[in-house]
Amino acid sequence: MIQLYECVVTMITRENIDAYIRKIPPSPEVLNETIALLRIGDLHKAAKVAQSDLALKSYLKSIVNKPIYGFKNEVSDIGQIFGILGVSLAQQSVYNYMISLLNPKKWVLFRLNSSLFHELQANLSKKWETILKHLDCKDANVYAAITLLPASIIVTEALFAQKKEDVALLRGAKALDYNTILKRLCGMGLFDICEQIAQKWEMHPKIAQIIQAASGVKPSEDEESDNFGKWMHLLLFYELSQPEFITAGLNDFVDFQPEYINDIYEDFASLMEIA
Repeated sequence: MIQLYECVVTMITRENIDAYIRKIPPSPEVLNETIALLRIGDLHKAAKVAQSDLALKSYLKSIVNKPIYGFKNEVSDIGQIFGILGVSLAQQSVYNYMISLLNPKKWVLFRLNSSLFHELQANLSKKWETILKHLDCKDANVYAAITLLPASIIVTEALFAQKKEDVALLRGAKALDYNTILKRLCGMGLFDICEQIAQKWEMHPKIAQIIQAASGVKPSEDEESDNFGKWMHLLLFYELSQPEFITAGLNDFVDFQPEYINDIYEDFASLMEIA
């Protein structure tokens, strides 16, 4: 087992993670411009720019027309889609698209495909919206924060895919979750990866505080950020515990910390019943 552990360490380093994160967009220019316009709240111009990217248009149509959004008729016009979503959700959706550009053609470690991964993105986005409306939050930066965990899932898949058998043996012998394996092998966990992606995208520094708090083990000294982190921690655990994502192996991502979220648990449970 020691030899196996050393073998995995030589293959997965912090440099591997840094190199992979550097591949993450924004790119091409149309995405940069769309995000920039959404950040200043110009939905009309952002939609006009986004219209020229057919792949982005197709992605947004596929997301907004999922049953979870509840539209009876198909929505296809980008201007209409952005109008329905509003600035915060439109920005969040473009970030989700940027992440989907790294979606592997074939998932190896996790039992996922593009459709199920997009389902996860849509579910997290819609339920995070419900939570933030409940908390009376209108900050577009906070809305965008939920996009980062799916990004860390893709990074972890890329890092571990070629060492699937070794990682499985290590997990079986030590009963380690994926987050712990990442920490032991390269000194970074899933939420650290999220933070690095947020920095690459030049997201507001507050996002890093929320993301780290959402791990359940790094509470933020900022009360508001910590509260968002509690809700996100519960949402991630709740969503990744759904049957399809348990089957995919994603429920192993978040080590549930019941003491951390005890004060909001009942409120969260009631909210999810009507979400």
